[in-house]
Amino acid sequence: MLEFVITEDGSKTIYNTEVGENYHSRHGALQESQHVFLNSGLIKFLDKREFTANENNIKVSPSGGDLQGTALTILEVGFGTGLNFLLSADHCSHKQINLEYTGIEAYPLDPGLISQTGYDQYLSASIWDRFISQYPDSLKNQVRINSFCQLQTAHCQLLNFSSNKQYDVIYFDAFASARQPEMWDEQAITHTVRFLKPGGIFVTYAITGNLKRMLKSLGLKVEKAPGAPGKREMLRAIKPLF
Repeated sequence: MLEFVITEDGSKTIYNTEVGENYHSRHGALQESQHVFLNSGLIKFLDKREFTANENNIKVSPSGGDLQGTALTILEVGFGTGLNFLLSADHCSHKQINLEYTGIEAYPLDPGLISQTGYDQYLSASIWDRFISQYPDSLKNQVRINSFCQLQTAHCQLLNFSSNKQYDVIYFDAFASARQPEMWDEQAITHTVRFLKPGGIFVTYAITGNLKRMLKSLGLKVEKAPGAPGKREMLRAIKPLF
């Protein structure tokens, strides 16, 4: 059973009674998505890439957010309500950044349920309307949300996901390890990290000693970062270029 919950910042999340977990933090669904995934993941990656480009005298596009002739790719584990995608798509559209977004979701929510979240008030109406209408199709094919953003949602378990692509940023937004330990074990994390490009960023709301050890063993540089409201710290990891 799924129930709506009003979180502390006024935004809604959904509580899954079967799993015993919320799709977002009760301390603020919107704040968590903005802080952990948009700011600490996508924007951090773009800032890092722009800094590297400036250091090496690589031309950056006039739109001020992406390198010429390239596109930003994001993989999300745990697509859920689509909030992380919507905020990312809205940001990239405003910055004129080409975004190819893939979400993995074993149990997709009904678009009618997502339409009741009220997330339309946090982004442009055109992105919201297009997402709601195209979401069912994205479970089968890549769909275009607008001239900058494309979405595909892989309707499968994480370990069954396969792709020839590697991604600039991975949003790891599975339910907490206490509820879904199989999503956080060595097999799951190893499988996920194989899709991360050299120089790419893996970001998640959680931070545990076991997760840090696994990511370090896979060759990633692990960083502690300030957490979203309700959490002292979160984790970000960078895959070395070489």
